[in-house]
Amino acid sequence: MVQRIYVEKKDGFNGEAKALSHELRHMLSIKGLTGLRIINRYDVEGISKELFDACTPVVFSEPEVDNVTLEEMPTYPDGAIVFAVESLPGQFDQRADSASQCIQLISQKDRPLVRFARVYILEGNLSDKDLATIKNYVINPVEARETSLDKKRTLKTTYPTPKPVEHLEGFLDRTQEQLQQFIDDRGLAMDLADITFCQQYFAKEGRVPTITEVKMIDTYWSDHCRHTTFNTNLDSVTIDDDMVQEAFDKYLAMRKELKREKKPVSLMDMGTLGAKYLKAKGILTAQDESEEINACTVKCTVDVDGHDEDWLFLFKNETHNHPTEIEPFGGAATCIGGAIRDPLSGRSYVYQAMRVTGAGDPTESVSKTLQGKLPQRKICRSAAQGYSSYGNQIGLATGQVSELYHPGYVAKRMEIGAVVGATPRDHVRRETPEPGDKIILLGGRTGRDGIGGATGSSKAHNKESLSQDGAEVQKGNAPVERKLQRLFRRKDACRLIKRCNDFGAGGVSVAIGELANGLYIDLDRVPKKYEGLDGTELAISESQERMAVAVAPEDVDKFLSIAREENLEATVVARVTKEPRVKMVWRGDTVVDISREFLNSNGAPKYQTVHVEKQKPYHREWSGSDLHEKMLSLVSDLNVASNKGLAERFDSTIGASSVLMPFGGKTQLTPTQAMVAKLPVKGETTTCSGMAWGFNPYLMEQDQFRGAYLSVVESISKLVATGFDRKQMYLTFQEYFERLRKDSARWGKPTAALLGTLMAQVDLGIASIGGKDSMSGSFENLDVPPTLVSFAVGLGTTDSIVSPEFKQASDRVCAVVPSYNSDGIVPDATALKEAYDYVHRLIADKAIRAIATPGYGGAAEALFKMCVGNKLGIAVEDVFTQESLFTPAYGSFIVELNDDYEVPEAPEGVTVALLGTVIGDYTFKACNETLDLAELQEAWEEPLEGVYPYRGTVAGPKLETVSYTTDKHATYRLQATGEDFGKPRVIIPVFPGTNCEFDSERAWRRAGAIPYSLVIKNLKPEEVTESVNALVEAINASQILMIPGGFSGGDEPEGSAKLICAFFRSPAITEAVRDLLQKRDGLILGICNGFQALIKLGLVPYGDIVDVTSASPTLTFNTIGRHQSKIVTTRVASNKSVWFSKCKVGDLHRIAISHGEGRFVASDEVLKQLKDTGQIATQYVDDEGNPSYDLKYNPNGSYLAIEGITSPDGRILGKMGHTERVSKGCYQNIPGDTFQPLPEGGVSYFQL
Repeated sequence: MVQRIYVEKKDGFNGEAKALSHELRHMLSIKGLTGLRIINRYDVEGISKELFDACTPVVFSEPEVDNVTLEEMPTYPDGAIVFAVESLPGQFDQRADSASQCIQLISQKDRPLVRFARVYILEGNLSDKDLATIKNYVINPVEARETSLDKKRTLKTTYPTPKPVEHLEGFLDRTQEQLQQFIDDRGLAMDLADITFCQQYFAKEGRVPTITEVKMIDTYWSDHCRHTTFNTNLDSVTIDDDMVQEAFDKYLAMRKELKREKKPVSLMDMGTLGAKYLKAKGILTAQDESEEINACTVKCTVDVDGHDEDWLFLFKNETHNHPTEIEPFGGAATCIGGAIRDPLSGRSYVYQAMRVTGAGDPTESVSKTLQGKLPQRKICRSAAQGYSSYGNQIGLATGQVSELYHPGYVAKRMEIGAVVGATPRDHVRRETPEPGDKIILLGGRTGRDGIGGATGSSKAHNKESLSQDGAEVQKGNAPVERKLQRLFRRKDACRLIKRCNDFGAGGVSVAIGELANGLYIDLDRVPKKYEGLDGTELAISESQERMAVAVAPEDVDKFLSIAREENLEATVVARVTKEPRVKMVWRGDTVVDISREFLNSNGAPKYQTVHVEKQKPYHREWSGSDLHEKMLSLVSDLNVASNKGLAERFDSTIGASSVLMPFGGKTQLTPTQAMVAKLPVKGETTTCSGMAWGFNPYLMEQDQFRGAYLSVVESISKLVATGFDRKQMYLTFQEYFERLRKDSARWGKPTAALLGTLMAQVDLGIASIGGKDSMSGSFENLDVPPTLVSFAVGLGTTDSIVSPEFKQASDRVCAVVPSYNSDGIVPDATALKEAYDYVHRLIADKAIRAIATPGYGGAAEALFKMCVGNKLGIAVEDVFTQESLFTPAYGSFIVELNDDYEVPEAPEGVTVALLGTVIGDYTFKACNETLDLAELQEAWEEPLEGVYPYRGTVAGPKLETVSYTTDKHATYRLQATGEDFGKPRVIIPVFPGTNCEFDSERAWRRAGAIPYSLVIKNLKPEEVTESVNALVEAINASQILMIPGGFSGGDEPEGSAKLICAFFRSPAITEAVRDLLQKRDGLILGICNGFQALIKLGLVPYGDIVDVTSASPTLTFNTIGRHQSKIVTTRVASNKSVWFSKCKVGDLHRIAISHGEGRFVASDEVLKQLKDTGQIATQYVDDEGNPSYDLKYNPNGSYLAIEGITSPDGRILGKMGHTERVSKGCYQNIPGDTFQPLPEGGVSYFQL
């Protein structure tokens, strides 16, 4: 029996419906729309009516914020238009999946079938055209479809038995014309030469191929997997530009010096020669090389609790341009997911990410959207939501977010994720798999999502792509990848792995196919999301969150056991064979049997002529007749304007290792120039990594050679300006160009760019040891701008890190400028290295308070952004003209010096000059003009606010500063055993989606407690029962229960902590919690997701697990309608709770927050009761300590600015701010006290 429930947000909580209504009326000009409602519809099959009723207020709805209707649609006016939307069949639906998991945790039986749909009710005078426009806006055919309003009799899907894999009879007899027709009919990415090469191979084999083999080969040889474009032989290169010709001649000379003349000249050779050359010269020495293909890896030394350890440091950049273009949420989510899995497969813990994207103008009217395209605004916002949702759930700190705007990216979006990871060197075992070794598929299951993704991203695209290419976009399941992160942090697991590969492009065929030369793969053993998949689909599906590991036969059982401990599926699906062939068997039929030699040939050799045209000069003018007008033009440019509203939806503090926040100063407005984080040790460390990017699309559009060279210079300069030594840096590049076809001039663009980066590497002595190319940036007649993003990566120490915001009035500001070549834009290489070393010396001498390097907007942009962080001004020396402020100055530095520092003499080729003085007035004084920085700041903050809002004030009950002081506190009564509980045991349950357990464990160890994490397992019903019993036992053996932050169940179905609540409402766990509180005087702490669980269980404010009602207080979605991540100030409002025994009422703390549902709401009666009983623990306050409804200070719009509350006796505390996310050296660009001693207060409660 199918049971149905409709859930609609109550008025006041229906922010999503209101926001969509506003967009439709104002962006799409649907003026006749007068009302819009959104209703969530769930259909469930396989549970009793009693269980369904029990789940209604716990899983499907929240009585405090939702209205519920069973079976029948809620009433709506006559004439209203109603339609429903559901995910495409086979696409992962996290909402339905999480609902099913929650029900299973309650029932401890098999997961039921759950289907979710969203129902829209439209009111007003709407034409057929209006309705079509609305549906086109809310339904992306790549991921969703309109569905019936009627209830189905069953949710069970009958999957037809797949047909046998097709053997391509007649393939060997096809003519060239027929082979081309075969490519077109089958949608292959390979060209005629490749398919002919295949025909010749199978003729020698004496048989016809299967379609599985052809699809597998098409994937293996795709541009995405085998860099076909980059490996094309460039047999003739003509160059019209003298500087590029000089670089090409030097490239040929380097090849000769390295004895590589017989190797083909290719883009790949140009891109990788720099590292080979610098290695031969003894400059590149720390790179870790192996047969395994994971991520860029270098050897390093890390200090851990005062002792040096040998570690591996890994980094990687990844793109998902095509998937994000057609399905922004899923494409961007799996961009970061794929980027993570590369270093993860190297057995490292991935701890920080950077996002760099390219788009058209998102502020442009939706009516200007090209046919076959999604609106730029929708792509930008949905992609940001997808990437941040995935990264936030997995627990990956995003240290920097940058979006570049250029009309060329309308052709195809650029979506780059770059990550860093690290691991102790003794965790990694790298061995060649031997015959008999087993291949284990670990993680997610296989479905149809992502089929053809590798080849799809390699094909040309047109206006039909949006509706035809849906299967090529993978769907991410972040909680599963978080489990992989946990497993790969375990030494006992990693030491069993001989070799590892992540599942990305090509699925089983590539991920497993690359692990060994000889393989026998049993496709029948590949775990499936659903039935009906045929052998080809099983072989090439790119379903996410999967890893393939090779282990010795004797280690299989142990590895499978560890996987089960981490709640991960793991299945032996293949074995290594002696014969160098890849064989796949499905239902007894050999569907693949190909020699390794043929697979590794990468297809028929490709040849191309290249013509590099003369490079064009770059000049950027800012409109205006005086400095005031030019500065307004500059700061309002989309590539300069504040993107704070975009960046703050990405969690920047998870891991408690972020040395710099993305925005610094007391206003948190000055953007950092690099991301910096401490390495993920289990104790304390001062070793940190940094990453910075460089690229100007307008510069590279004119001059690919200098543009790419300066991309490298900019990335390195940013890292130097953050405190890193150039001698400890590495590079990795992202190339993104138009589809080159056979046009020699188009081939000239990446050729010039790669020669530019090669010269930069050699000139500066810094090697690129990795990269990613994407060579299909075209849509019909539109092309992306020539794109080469350089990422500079380095290692340093936390005490050398500097941020760019001005710190103190009256400080001198100096310019450090290397000499430039005759073109006036490229620095002289020798002088630039001298400037780098000079700046690094000043930083080492602690002479610099702030530093920035100019980029897109020159010194004017850099100075302006240095001012806004602490609301300080700048008085520029009269000698500096308008032209000098706006002229590109790549490789130069602007430094704020300590007032007593004597500037050393500048090295040869470098000029050090007084640029100006930091002033207390919030003004910009230059060129005989005094500009109001408040006016400029408003012009800077406004341009993107319609797309990425972040400012505003919300309404709520009258604010007051709460102060409650008492000398009566809960006390701990020793048990009859007389044991000393001075080091209390802390149990931390880890649910699917929990991501703060490592930070919490570290905080508890630092406070003197003994923390223990328990993974809650739910893959099978019996494992749920086992986990219930295990948690009961753990609570009984502990004195403190902590529910940490995260996204349990992905914060689904539409509400946070439902998975946790479903589990804790098990009678056995409920009783264990009551025993802890009522009989053993224990404590409970819930932070973020944990607070959400506590309040929805009733533990706060009531002190017991009770049924909540519509009158209960709750935490709901932030008023801004998105995730918020930043540092806020909280004030201790009560000392009633033992948790605050180390604090005083009135204490201010700077606390990291990261949540989408942190808005505390309650009735006036409840608010008064909480205030009168001292249960309001903390409030969000402004810089003066006053509670506020300004989103700058109160990030979620909480009533009474409440951040945390307690139970009546104070033993239970729930709070949104991440007190645990702090360690030495973190948040250096944020003033204030970031240490809040709550764990210490909890521990002291148990001490005699």
